[in-house]
Amino acid sequence: MEFILTTENLTKKYGEKVAAGNINIRIREGEIYGLIGRNGAGKTTIMRMISGLSKPTSGSYTYHGDNKAGIGVLIESPGIYPKRSAFDNLKIKCIAKNCYTKEYVDGLLETVGLADTGKKPAGSFSLGMRQRLGIALALAGDPKLIVLDEPINGLDPQGIAEIRQTLEKLRDEKGITVMVSSHILDELGKIADSYGIINQGVLIDEFTNEELIRRCGKYINIVTNDNNKALDVIRSMGIDTVSITGNCVRVDEGIERAAEINRTLVNGGIDVHELHVSNISLEDYYFSLTGGNRNE
Repeated sequence: MEFILTTENLTKKYGEKVAAGNINIRIREGEIYGLIGRNGAGKTTIMRMISGLSKPTSGSYTYHGDNKAGIGVLIESPGIYPKRSAFDNLKIKCIAKNCYTKEYVDGLLETVGLADTGKKPAGSFSLGMRQRLGIALALAGDPKLIVLDEPINGLDPQGIAEIRQTLEKLRDEKGITVMVSSHILDELGKIADSYGIINQGVLIDEFTNEELIRRCGKYINIVTNDNNKALDVIRSMGIDTVSITGNCVRVDEGIERAAEINRTLVNGGIDVHELHVSNISLEDYYFSLTGGNRNE
């Protein structure tokens, strides 16, 4: 798969403060690329630079391929005319981009699931609908790459699902590359193909879904009536990478011995309330790299 966008030591400083330093990102064509980091980590700064909204202090970015349409952008709230319909908002943008026809605008509305909104003013849309309109505005002119900063922030579960379905449709049916940032790592993990982790203005890791699975693997999660005793029993089986996490016993090796572990615990007089094999999540991996915790 070819890269559609790369950066070379991309850096942005505000005085002496480095908002983003020596960022080297590789985004493949036709994928969803998830950019992960806390508030203030540098995600928006990076997105603004590669979108042409902010000039880098040093370094560069390169768009590979036909860039006549530029990069579609949705950073912060979508700029909409609240008293105008979704169609009229898109019509105005498309006229400015010299790509307006009624059929074209109707197609954009269909793509983002707003084809049935009629003359309803955009100001009365739900937050999720406004975000989808913002995505449609970013798509005007047919860019090959769109950049979306926290598009699901503040949405209810229904709104999140609608945005997720829209992004999957753009990738799978339209072949559009999407760079998206989000704090909701569980949702990002459902759709992204590759990830970059930003921490304190530095890109500390970049990996694909396949690499994440290969690096992190799986573990056995066990809930018993006596986790301390269970810990001792499992270690007596020659399994050393075992620990108590919360109200569970976590076993990080010998996954293929799950049934044997269950039998040994039961034969040892321990009640096993729950035992299942889990994949290490994107959230687990993120916190292991950044040294943070879920309460921050």
